[in-house]
Amino acid sequence: MLNGARLGLTARGIAMNALAEELNAALADGVAWRLLSTLGKRMYFPKGIVSQSAEADARAHRFNATIGMAFSCGEPMILDPIRLGLPTLTPREAVAYAPTAGALSLRALWREELDRKNPSLCGKKSSVPVVVPGLTAAIFSIVDLFLDPGDEVVLPDLSWPNYRLIVEERKAAKAVTYPFFAQGRGTALGFNVPGFEDALLQSAHRSAAAGKGSRAACILNFPNNPTGYTPTLAEADAIVASLSRLASEGVALLVIADDAYFGLQYEEGLLEESIFARLAGAHPNILAVKADGPTKEDYVWGFRLGFLTFASLGLDDKGYEALVKKLMGLLRSSVSSSSAPAQNLVLKTLRENGVAEQKARFRGLLSERYAEVRDFLEENPLPSCLRALPFNSGYFMSFECEGISAEALRLKLLGEKGIGAVSMQDRYLRVAYSGVDAADIRDLFAEISLSAAELISGRK
Repeated sequence: MLNGARLGLTARGIAMNALAEELNAALADGVAWRLLSTLGKRMYFPKGIVSQSAEADARAHRFNATIGMAFSCGEPMILDPIRLGLPTLTPREAVAYAPTAGALSLRALWREELDRKNPSLCGKKSSVPVVVPGLTAAIFSIVDLFLDPGDEVVLPDLSWPNYRLIVEERKAAKAVTYPFFAQGRGTALGFNVPGFEDALLQSAHRSAAAGKGSRAACILNFPNNPTGYTPTLAEADAIVASLSRLASEGVALLVIADDAYFGLQYEEGLLEESIFARLAGAHPNILAVKADGPTKEDYVWGFRLGFLTFASLGLDDKGYEALVKKLMGLLRSSVSSSSAPAQNLVLKTLRENGVAEQKARFRGLLSERYAEVRDFLEENPLPSCLRALPFNSGYFMSFECEGISAEALRLKLLGEKGIGAVSMQDRYLRVAYSGVDAADIRDLFAEISLSAAELISGRK
């Protein structure tokens, strides 16, 4: 069979994903198997959002509520300067290499934008943002820079599945989870601050016991994918207080703020700036890293551009320069540099008059869709097998399935109704209402509710 490296085990003795086992079996005893690295043996393509979206592209003839994009009348939303600017690039802007860390003018302008969009960041030191090829590259670059195999990253139980692929398979580190929502009498409440703090504390204890010092790492993603939840201002204060408390007890904290859906809050009293801004000067033992970009903020999903910015009360200019150069080394040794034409188009767009107004219109369309979802759920009782989790922002909302399989519901919607949605952990159904026009929202959710009711009645 596999020459002693049995399926399900790696050289480090870490359990292997079943999908990786399946792929490895197809390579058994061949030259490719004998040549694969440990990472190569661990790698697989998840049956998650991307594969389910591809299936929906082919079969969801009514509504495609799978992928995190914003559509209007069947086409992606696009800002006018991007649409008009595509044929106007000079040869240098279009095809010349970009610097490893990105075009300096774009980096500087993005840093100015961070201050404008995050009032708590004004007057605080941080690095100049570094351009990376998308938010996925931002996350795996930080993981590469700060984690060793076996280290831990604290994640909520409801999070973007790609975190696990990056942390557990690519890096052979460990994802440690806590319940995203606090619970009260069987009902999901707000963000689970005590559970988050306890998970970090326990991770720090394990790190210290392993001789690596008292340290912990976490990813905070607001608005959250898949739930579409952003903490309230009070919850945000509690998050910062809990991190500061741990830092004051000597825990070294890496806090990655994944701001992919930045600026899309639809209710009053929510945290509208990045948690990064509040952590930037919170404590010398906190290193905050902001992962963001124009992907969702400027409606350029396929440009594959992101930014990474460091901030800590314990860093001076030389420290920031050192971190940036280490990050540049990672980029140079992997992707080399990010897309030059994409950077130049975004730079032109940020400088263009009238963009803010168009972005406000697009945001208004998304807010209208959110309101339609919220109103439908308030006005229509759901079947007992479906529970809508709290949501208030972003592109998504999620149902918790009780007594039925989320994957069975997804397949029923796709096969019988021509509707694409995403199942996660066979327990949650994520619905990307960002890709469905407001006029169709009620039909979409009525079909989801009806299909779930049909599934549960079939079990009785």
